[in-house]
Amino acid sequence: MLDTSAVRSRFPALSRTLDGLPVVYADGPGGTQVPDQVIAAMSGYLSRGGSNLGGSFVTSEETMAVVADARTAGADLFGAARPDEIVFGQNMTSLTLTLGRALARTWRPGDEIVCTTLDHDANVSSWMQAAGEAGAAVRLVDFDRETGRLDPGAVAAALTDRTRLVAVTHASNAIGTVVDVAAVAEAAGAAGALTFVDAVHYAPHGIIDVARIGCDFLAASAYKFFGPHTGLLYGRADQLAAIDAVRIRPAPGEPPGKWESGTQSFESLAGVAAAVDYLASLGEGTDRRSALVSAMERIGEHEAALSARFLEGVAAVPAVTVHGVAGVLGRTPTFAVAVEGRSARSVAEELGRDGIFVWDGHYYALEVMRRLGVLDTGGLVRIGFVHYNTLDEVDRVVEALALRRR
Repeated sequence: MLDTSAVRSRFPALSRTLDGLPVVYADGPGGTQVPDQVIAAMSGYLSRGGSNLGGSFVTSEETMAVVADARTAGADLFGAARPDEIVFGQNMTSLTLTLGRALARTWRPGDEIVCTTLDHDANVSSWMQAAGEAGAAVRLVDFDRETGRLDPGAVAAALTDRTRLVAVTHASNAIGTVVDVAAVAEAAGAAGALTFVDAVHYAPHGIIDVARIGCDFLAASAYKFFGPHTGLLYGRADQLAAIDAVRIRPAPGEPPGKWESGTQSFESLAGVAAAVDYLASLGEGTDRRSALVSAMERIGEHEAALSARFLEGVAAVPAVTVHGVAGVLGRTPTFAVAVEGRSARSVAEELGRDGIFVWDGHYYALEVMRRLGVLDTGGLVRIGFVHYNTLDEVDRVVEALALRRR
């Protein structure tokens, strides 16, 4: 069982108040707060004095160790076989665009790329742009608007012998749906296509296992799993080596370095490793990977309780509609809601004044909002919980939503 009090004591930001009341960070899908050890790791790197890679002196050697530690941590987080299968970048979007430009060189007119309408737009527009450069076509596979679910069979039915890549989300950042990405990857592989998984929203909620999924690429952002603003990309070793990366002449010719444009934020990489270590500290195991598996199981149990409490509470508020998966199973604790007679922005503004922080709008999930019919009317209110949230905070959010119905 997760000790929420002990967890919260490790996050300085959670002590913040507004007008004398503790704030409620129900904005986790847009970015999480960070624990003290991440702050210490980042400030420690800067305090000790850092240098770029490749120097013949101690601070450069220490930076190389920081990068190596971060790669190993990323491999443990994703279940990758090798640290050199982990690439860093400014964020998931920039990494996806970079990979898309490289893959586009291998595509031809008439080739097809398959995306889903459940995805964040970084996992749609990036591939549209890449396909456009190659003269390839993009096919969108819809999710079920009533249930909020994505049928892997519908993805499989969209594949042809011209499909070159399938882009799919591990979990929807808008409505919380968890996708059977292993089934999607299996169908893609059978069709001879590569699979790219957007795990940005899933990462703080469940264990990622690229070997079990069978994907070729997977990306996440550390600021969504209690770390700094840095993107991580897993690429299967043979794919990273074979694809011609877009790079400048002095850059390394082998992965992962050939995929990392320019100088990385080394203090952020120290924070990435610390964030993975923080997650592992919430579990038990003989090594970091097994501790991470244990930790995510505990996190999942706690978040299921948060979800159940929220859904039970809003069910008693007729003016509030929750879009997406019904019940706790098959979803993260992320909820897109509408309040009858109120705009999403007005609800978010009033909650914000009460010290309850939530998002409103489309959150870059353009196709989701389009299919729910709210893209042009201000989108929805997004309420998202993570493992540092409490049942009392959920109750406070529900009570505030009930008041917003007037």
